[in-house]
Amino acid sequence: MIHQQAPTQQAGERTLAGLEVPEAQLGRLPAALRVEGAAPSAPDRREVPVPVPVVNGHRFLVYKQDPSVTSLGVRVVFVPTVVLNGPKDTRIQTELADVAPVARNAGGDFIFTPNTPQFDCAHTFAVARLTLSMYERHNGGDPIPFAWNVGGNTDRITVHPHAGVGANAFYSRTAKVLKFLFFVPQGQPADGKVFTCRSLDIVAHEMGHAILDGLKPGWLSADNPPQTGGLHEAFGDLTAIFVALGQPDQAEALVALTKANLHDRSFLPALAEEFGRALGLPTGLRDADNDLKLSEVGNEVHAISQVFTGALYDILADVYAFELDRQRRTKDPTAVLIEVANGLCKLLFDAIVASPATGAAYADVANQMLQLSASRGDPAVYRTFIRNRFAVREVTTAATPLADLMSGRMRMTDADYTGDGRDATEVEPYDETSASLRAEQDRSRCCGTMQMPEYRAIGADRLAQRGPLDDDDILRDDLEELRRAFSK
Repeated sequence: MIHQQAPTQQAGERTLAGLEVPEAQLGRLPAALRVEGAAPSAPDRREVPVPVPVVNGHRFLVYKQDPSVTSLGVRVVFVPTVVLNGPKDTRIQTELADVAPVARNAGGDFIFTPNTPQFDCAHTFAVARLTLSMYERHNGGDPIPFAWNVGGNTDRITVHPHAGVGANAFYSRTAKVLKFLFFVPQGQPADGKVFTCRSLDIVAHEMGHAILDGLKPGWLSADNPPQTGGLHEAFGDLTAIFVALGQPDQAEALVALTKANLHDRSFLPALAEEFGRALGLPTGLRDADNDLKLSEVGNEVHAISQVFTGALYDILADVYAFELDRQRRTKDPTAVLIEVANGLCKLLFDAIVASPATGAAYADVANQMLQLSASRGDPAVYRTFIRNRFAVREVTTAATPLADLMSGRMRMTDADYTGDGRDATEVEPYDETSASLRAEQDRSRCCGTMQMPEYRAIGADRLAQRGPLDDDDILRDDLEELRRAFSK
């Protein structure tokens, strides 16, 4: 049975596929989606056959960032896979009591009034699917297994848009879920709820945890050094940035807003704006465009993650500045940005795949990035950007002098620039005694994923074996103690 309520039409609203959409939102939609009922139009009479697309797919209405970023609002995205009512496909399914499954409209699309339960189901599914598809393209088109997809297991991940009350969201391998909570900010009226599922950044971040757990199942354990935990959180934040830059209208808005300077203030580096403001933070939960160094963050995983995220954001800005200068006469600046972001996302993805199964450090990923960049024939200045940005943040030693970078005299548009003529593809950790490499992980300020007991109680070696988990895996040590006690 489809649990789908038909809201009462109010002044200033029009119907869209049987649902009411505010006039302010209608103006953001393509003309084809503004037709009453969104039913397919009658086919044209043609004597010459026209090509039929071989890809099946559906349109979804999503927030470009979240409800608080009103300058961006909503957009229609196309998901080129078969999606059943739910929404549900072969990898992801949606669960919301008394609402899901939600049904496709007459045109086969999931277009719903923003901020309704039906919209939340469709939006959350679509962002999770766009995130998974992005990384599967970087994986050569091959499916990326979730951590439990072993031995022919094809179990989906279940997305819960309204999982409960709380200022958080999380991924659980044991439950095979993404759960997004909602809360009322302090001092706000009861109807001022913040739904974490409505943030593209938060959904992409948590889906990033699930994807990375499939790629590196040993990395979520608290047994690892703090930097390994930092890689997980940074991967989530960088995933949100790369998903945003994969949407042409967002990339174009960013270029226009910043005049192609990614260090100018914008929506891109500010992560989870609505959530952050609800907690009293001015620019979102975290800022990817930061200057943090490892010596400034100790062993708290979220703070450590911002060092890696900031380094990658700087590299993105550096490579974009270089490629924009090189291609300014042949390509639109937005096209260059999309190309650069896609290339850096692929480089990071491949570097993570090539990194150690457990205990991975930032220097491991940095060295893989350097070696992969050289192997794919990138200009030498790419590797200079990578070496410099990790060295400035005290992640690695400076293989080449930093004087030009620190003085602002670095030749950013010279493809062969290395600093001293050496194109090093391996660097050493800056400080092997750093708390970020040796101390226990402090997860006290992390997202809900890192707080889950399964990643604290189960060791890295066991997690690295893949496969499903259950409560007995989490309680194994206590159960063994009980068995010994009861067998006396």
